[in-house]
Amino acid sequence: MTYRGIRAATEALCEGLEAEDFVAQSMPDASPLKWHLAHTTWFFETFVLAARDGYRPFDPRYRYLFNSYYEAVGARWDRPSRGLLTRPTVAEVMRYRAHVDAHMLEVDGPREVIELGLHHEQQHQELMLTDVKHLFALNPLEPALRTSPTEPARGDARQWLPFDEAVREIGDAGGGFAFDNERPRHRTLVPAFRFASRLVTAGEYAEFILDRGYQRPELWLSDGWATAQREGWQAPLYWRNDGGDGDAGDFTVYTLGGRRAIDPDEPLLHVSFYEADAYARWAGARLPTEAEWEIAAAAARAQQLHGVGWQWTQSAYAPYPGYRPLAGALGEYNGKFMCNQLVLRGSSLATPSGHARDTYRNFFPPHSRWQFSSIRLAQDP
Repeated sequence: MTYRGIRAATEALCEGLEAEDFVAQSMPDASPLKWHLAHTTWFFETFVLAARDGYRPFDPRYRYLFNSYYEAVGARWDRPSRGLLTRPTVAEVMRYRAHVDAHMLEVDGPREVIELGLHHEQQHQELMLTDVKHLFALNPLEPALRTSPTEPARGDARQWLPFDEAVREIGDAGGGFAFDNERPRHRTLVPAFRFASRLVTAGEYAEFILDRGYQRPELWLSDGWATAQREGWQAPLYWRNDGGDGDAGDFTVYTLGGRRAIDPDEPLLHVSFYEADAYARWAGARLPTEAEWEIAAAAARAQQLHGVGWQWTQSAYAPYPGYRPLAGALGEYNGKFMCNQLVLRGSSLATPSGHARDTYRNFFPPHSRWQFSSIRLAQDP
């Protein structure tokens, strides 16, 4: 992983896009591509370059415009209004990136902050794909992204992998990069469980839909049912019923490569925690805990752990015993979000190469669907 390589990979994601594609914001949870390009640059300017004697910011106003959520840094532009920032232009943001890159390539430290900034940029590379997909899907023309990721591989027939009750260790053991929320490594008692060998497929989820899964409140958590009714959910995000004859072949799905019929054997993507939980209950199973997921991943017996879809767990995003956030403003990176979020494990087809690991703790609110999120089932023995 090099600074040049990761910064270039971000810009490569923009190949084939037009200027109009960089500015629009499809919803408050998503950001315009231009903002991603600027904010990842802001990170290095703010946390690395600003501390150097003699450094002059590219534009002092950017400290306000492209701050995401760092209270210690100062005030920021309203997140839902990022799409209103028609200026600076895309060309000026690219000049901003070049300016910061030129200075960063002369920097000798602080290594830990630079490494964090590179992993932060990789997170935004994935967000750029999820955000532009949401934007394009709202367009009646449903344009395709020319640099769309490869479709995920299918899994084999599902098996239930047994694990005995044991006291296990989970969390980062050192030896490489990890975010502070992956530490410290600690012991936890994990009762016996069974772990699905692969992810739930689109065809299996279609059976849930056809069995009136979205019309049966007994399958849903109360807040999930209220959310599904309020939002009018009848299928995963980006699915559409193009036939109406009442079978799985009627469904199509919008992908970064355009709209197509669903493949019943492909892994399901773009469901919320609420939908994943309801499906698991319908299937006579449950979602795994994050400890179960990490233990199963370490055993290396399951398929589709990485590179397909982030996998919802039933675990609330909370600190590990003995957790300590980073010092200073960077302590706001993870710790302050440990409320009203659920943990997802694994990685997705949009996760950059080298960014995934078994201890990674992704997190989103339970209603979120625009990420490449999937379902892994578990059972009690």
